[in-house]
Amino acid sequence: MAVILITGGARSGKSKRAESRARAFPGQPVYVATAEALDAEMEARIATHRQRRETDWIEREVPLNLVAALVATDGSGPRLVDCLTLWLSNLMHAERDWSHEVTELAATLPRLKSPVVLVTNEVGLGIVPDNALARSFRDAAGIMNQIIADVADEVEFVIAGLPMKLK
Repeated sequence: MAVILITGGARSGKSKRAESRARAFPGQPVYVATAEALDAEMEARIATHRQRRETDWIEREVPLNLVAALVATDGSGPRLVDCLTLWLSNLMHAERDWSHEVTELAATLPRLKSPVVLVTNEVGLGIVPDNALARSFRDAAGIMNQIIADVADEVEFVIAGLPMKLK
């Protein structure tokens, strides 16, 4: 079993790298999508991701109940979660206890049998956001990334399509 966390900025090549890492494991890969197509822009982003992947992926749309989805799909092929920051945003928007959910995810990941590749955004490299909600999200994402990186077997940072091994 392996837990691999892939982080980086927007359009850095994280998802493409994660797809490649997940495909390197045996078995039919499961794509766990946390995005919801709530507007035309997100519909286009989702379509781009689907076009890039081959058709043999099993797709699960999981905006909130990520731990349950990982447990339910365990024991078969590798899982790719794309992405944790959208999952976090969904949790915060639904007014769920994101800290508890992240802690539960971190406790579950090492107990899973099948590999998991997780994508997340590194959102704290820019300027300090000018509003409280954006600062709260940035801080939560940073905390989440640290917690998941701690339990991950490998962590990669992708920039300009190039992966750098951090752990």
